[in-house]
Amino acid sequence: MINLSHIPDAPARYFVICEGESSTQIKAIAGNVARRVKEETSFRASHIEGELGAKWVLVDFFDIVVHVFDKATRQYYDLEELWSDGKFTEIQNL
Repeated sequence: MINLSHIPDAPARYFVICEGESSTQIKAIAGNVARRVKEETSFRASHIEGELGAKWVLVDFFDIVVHVFDKATRQYYDLEELWSDGKFTEIQNL
């Protein structure tokens, strides 16, 4: 997770970045995130993008944006480097 709340022009307060091993898994991860957030908080994603190709699915909750990548796409776009001035927290195996 990248905390961007201290960056004046950041597009969100937080980015959550993860990856899946196949397009099916990437879509399932993104769908599960949207479903569980809705069930547990009654908050709906404002936008879900990228499900067709499922190389990078973005689930937008305004202040929190979840990025689910395949490995190659994550390395190519390297959001961690692009937003390296953010505050990073690594979360494993949730």
